[in-house]
Amino acid sequence: MNLFRKITLAALLLLIPSLALADDTVSEMTYILNTFSFLVSGVLVMWMAAGFAMLEAGLVRSKNVATICLKNIALFGVAGILFYLVGYNLMYDGVDGGFMGSFTMWGADDAAALAGDYSAGYSAGSDWFFQMVFCGAACSVVSGCVAERIKLWSFLLFCVVLCGIIYPIQGSWGWGGGWLSAMGFSDYAGSTLVHSCGGWSALTGAIILGARKGKYGKDGRVNAFPGSNIPLATLGTFILWMGWFGFNGGSALALGAAGSAIEQSNVYINTNIAACGGMIAAMIMVQLIYKKTDVTMALNGALAGLVSITAGPAAPSPGAALLVGAVGGVLVVLAIPFFDKLKIDDVVGALSVHLVCGIWGTLAVPFTNPDTSFATQLIGVVSIGAFVVIASSIVWLALKFTIGVRCSEEDEFRGLDVAEIGMEAYPDFQNRSI
Repeated sequence: MNLFRKITLAALLLLIPSLALADDTVSEMTYILNTFSFLVSGVLVMWMAAGFAMLEAGLVRSKNVATICLKNIALFGVAGILFYLVGYNLMYDGVDGGFMGSFTMWGADDAAALAGDYSAGYSAGSDWFFQMVFCGAACSVVSGCVAERIKLWSFLLFCVVLCGIIYPIQGSWGWGGGWLSAMGFSDYAGSTLVHSCGGWSALTGAIILGARKGKYGKDGRVNAFPGSNIPLATLGTFILWMGWFGFNGGSALALGAAGSAIEQSNVYINTNIAACGGMIAAMIMVQLIYKKTDVTMALNGALAGLVSITAGPAAPSPGAALLVGAVGGVLVVLAIPFFDKLKIDDVVGALSVHLVCGIWGTLAVPFTNPDTSFATQLIGVVSIGAFVVIASSIVWLALKFTIGVRCSEEDEFRGLDVAEIGMEAYPDFQNRSI
């Protein structure tokens, strides 16, 4: 018995250092899990760039497919560089209840974590990467709306300003600890700060550019320009749907505790069911109004549900998320012909999906989150809308009166693939008559 007691005591003494380190181990593990969540979620959001590219490639005419693919991968490059040079610090560095951060270059500082202090919660680089891909998503919204008649380099120059100045400044108001955040404005993953920001920029661009030739008749008739590849557009929608789990789920900003894991799980469920609700509601609306179902409306309905729930995916029950998404699906069906009546030519329905449903989703947050107010949400929507419209208009008009933003009528007829980049996406099946 004495021998057994001695062995037991020795074992306990060996365990004491491990028990003493338990808190530090948990803290380090929390740091690792939070960092891992940022990185993996960021990769999913980057995957959305492929979704935007495929969706837009499927919805533009075949003579513009190569150009739209080039624009989508190029804008992601612009976003990465500009968010590194100025965007991140302008959005997050020293905002302190104000209107913007600093015009300085970002640099990672993980010295404390390397010394054993994990109080930051996650690595600096993982946060930068996660925030950068959101910036690229805002830029992608513009791409599809102004497609088929904008000059490539004019578009990319606008992206430089959007990613480096416009998006970070308005983002600092909500996510960077700026004045809207101090008021209690809530936008969990960016219905307004990402999607409406891109939507307002796209709206100003579409108005200043004007409609594609032949889109609107003198008698008020709207001429449909069918997309080149519906299967490709469908694939793009599925990719966006999948990437949205990182977009919304990663915005929990933590995975190192049970509560954070549960929150992410709820966000995933609500994100998915809102997309389902938006798609089915859009299909029903189209059937009731036009007596037949339109696959592109179904695709945009799913995206409308996703945008709608993005402002508040953590608080609602699945049933409430379904309703939020369904309202988005109804709105997108009504908004697309509304913009056509105004002769605002939106090639892929980006304004209806990202702008209209981004506004709806932001204003819907107080219905399920008692810590927010409708007045504050409305102030956020209006102030960000006003800032982005004014700033974007200045940039678009500056481009228009210097290098020009719109291609010639001849180039538009030939297609931007030939006119802008000298390469066709479908060289064996090209039809330039439409």
